[in-house]
Amino acid sequence: MKKIKKILLILLALLGIIFLAAFIFIQTLKPDYEGEKQLLNLSDEVSVYYDTYGIPHIYAENEEDAIRTLGYVHAQDRLWQMELLRRVASGGLSEVFGSKLLSTDKFFLSLGIDEASARTIEQRKPADRTIQLTEAYLDGINQFIKNGPTPVEFYLTGIEKQPFGLRDVYNSIGYMAFSFAMAQKTDPLLTEIKNKLGPEYLKDLEIDVDINTEWIKNYKARVTDSSELRIIAILSKALENLPIPQLEGSNSWVIAPVKTKSGKVILANDPHIGFAQPSVWYEAHVSTPGYEKYGYHMAGIPFPVLGHDRNLAYGVTMFENDDVDFYYEETHPTDPKKYKTKEGWENYEIVSNLIKIKDSADVTFSYKKTYHGSVMDSISNKISGDKPISISWIYTKLENRVLDALYGISHAKNIAEFQKTLPDIHAPGLNIMYGDKQGNVAWWAAAKLYQMPDSAQTKLIMDGSSGVYEPLRFLDFSENPSAVNPPWNYVYSANNQPDSIAGMQYPGYYLPENRAKRIVQLLEEKDDWDKNSMMEMITDGISSVNPEIITNLAKLVNVKNLSEEDINLLDKLSSWDGDSPLNSVEATIFHRWIYFFLKNTFEDELGPDLFQQFLTTHFHKRLIAPMAQKKISVWWDNTRTEETKESKKDIVLTSFVMALKSLKEEYGERSSQWTWDKVHTLEHGHPIGQVEMFRSFFNVGPFPVHGTREVINNMFFPYTADGQNKVSSGPSTRRIVDFSDIENSMSILPTGQSGNPFSPHYKDQAQMFINGEFRKMMMNKEEIKTTSKSLLIIRPQLNN
Repeated sequence: MKKIKKILLILLALLGIIFLAAFIFIQTLKPDYEGEKQLLNLSDEVSVYYDTYGIPHIYAENEEDAIRTLGYVHAQDRLWQMELLRRVASGGLSEVFGSKLLSTDKFFLSLGIDEASARTIEQRKPADRTIQLTEAYLDGINQFIKNGPTPVEFYLTGIEKQPFGLRDVYNSIGYMAFSFAMAQKTDPLLTEIKNKLGPEYLKDLEIDVDINTEWIKNYKARVTDSSELRIIAILSKALENLPIPQLEGSNSWVIAPVKTKSGKVILANDPHIGFAQPSVWYEAHVSTPGYEKYGYHMAGIPFPVLGHDRNLAYGVTMFENDDVDFYYEETHPTDPKKYKTKEGWENYEIVSNLIKIKDSADVTFSYKKTYHGSVMDSISNKISGDKPISISWIYTKLENRVLDALYGISHAKNIAEFQKTLPDIHAPGLNIMYGDKQGNVAWWAAAKLYQMPDSAQTKLIMDGSSGVYEPLRFLDFSENPSAVNPPWNYVYSANNQPDSIAGMQYPGYYLPENRAKRIVQLLEEKDDWDKNSMMEMITDGISSVNPEIITNLAKLVNVKNLSEEDINLLDKLSSWDGDSPLNSVEATIFHRWIYFFLKNTFEDELGPDLFQQFLTTHFHKRLIAPMAQKKISVWWDNTRTEETKESKKDIVLTSFVMALKSLKEEYGERSSQWTWDKVHTLEHGHPIGQVEMFRSFFNVGPFPVHGTREVINNMFFPYTADGQNKVSSGPSTRRIVDFSDIENSMSILPTGQSGNPFSPHYKDQAQMFINGEFRKMMMNKEEIKTTSKSLLIIRPQLNN
């Protein structure tokens, strides 16, 4: 008995030692928000005050010290995120996650982002101010890598920390640019539809400029197994397992003094990005004697993409312009090393890369290039086809000065300086939203636009061998759409279609007018806006379009085919106001009906795989309302029933019955149980959280969430066969900047400031975000000092 007790005591002691060691180890992994540290290359002491939500407020005597410190504190909260982001363009994800990411690495290498980054660095001069500050930021990151704790994800994946360089910064920017491009999801699919079904099937897909939609108005004023299927398969496979979020859309509006209660400008912005953990933005307030900015930073990029100070504020949305073109290439009939051009036969360029794969041998990957760009077919050797297809992307073809643009807009002192730097943004296309304390409001569509021949349909794959479908000229920035201090006293963007550009309608992948109509409706009817009413507006979940869709569909339903209960549900739906609170039954029925409406309209012609690809495009969002209104369409007939020709009425009724049947099967006969909270949920997924045993530790959520697709509070979800409307993207922050009370401007993040799961700020804003709440973006130094939770002093370290 004594022997057993002794063994038990020894086991307990060992367990205690293990738990103690684990506790100590975990403590070493936490970010240091207080105390003292030393950094090389600092000239003076820097104070970092962390507020209640872990936002660093960096006070330094010069900007180099401040940016170097920013790099250090950014890395201690987000090094894992930085690591993943820099690996995308350079083909480094397989080294972390294994061979399942091999197709993703091949795809991004073939896009040429990494090549373009290398070319850009060769052209840069170390004396450039942009480069000097970027190097200071990188120095801060690298000093954390050398001296700071290793994030737990590095231990779990077994990868080693490596220093960051300029190429990593440009590769991170390149991924941002790719995320904004929609052509890669759309053009091959549309070409396959045309080739498979005929050109008449494109007419109802809303792919061209819409003369009836809500346009963003310009105002110029002075300042006060075909080849197509092969490409579709390649793109779908490449993006399927991408472990970081893509940028999806956005809202922003800026209200001039005449429409605000205080007589001062108010800016609102909520960029829509795929939800993930950690969230995209890292907030930081940087203050020096010559520079101050409260900014939102992307991982590994030193200058804020969104920001404000006491003089001006700016935000962004996606322009959605078409800056990617696909071309059929013609290979020489006897020499496979050559392809045809207008001038004759040219040699394909061969690019080779080595891809490292976790727990496997390295893979040598080579792909061909033409003067258009990479030949996408060479990404996969498992799919054969008859026509090579190349991708021409403006981002990799022109001089890259996006980093200079970010430096310029973050350092501008007024609207003239701000506008001057915008032509440096060649891609991605961005709507830049601006407001300042002088009362100016402005919107510029920033991108390097180009004019194509009238005969070119850039939404389809074009002939690349004839030279007929090449760009004719680049537009001057002055020809881009914009509105500066318009007489209607506000500017806005909801990724919707802009008015004419250089006398023409510019092709793009614009989103439907739903959000735009609601924004314009709300802004037009009110002239006494303040911060509180803006916060209410940015969380608005009402759709003015969805009830119109119901009206157009419901009138086609023959109620004789419905039960009394189903008729009551249809009546209830017909009086719906378009809102989607958690207890809404109407929202649940509406979206289930729309899914079946799309499925029964398009899947018979497209087939299951192409239909799923169709649901990932922007144009499927644009066509829902027009198809609900349209009486005649080639798509109505079900091609699977040869002896019967279906009408729109048949499609609408069948879809409604299928929607109700599926809801009854899943949630019971009582419709009162079909509430929105059961189907509309948000979970912020971490790449490690894909492993079930780690899910609850790394992921944040799931939460039932109000809002829906294409409303201002845009909680987007893809339509899926299981009917679970799991939110995939939405507001990556909600910001309200009020120049009447600049020190009390408000914002929120979807989860928290830190990407370190052991930090108290990993998910401390998550419930607030779901509730539509806000917190202050603090700028008053005395308030920051008296309310801060911790102070980190960083002193210069002498070289040994």
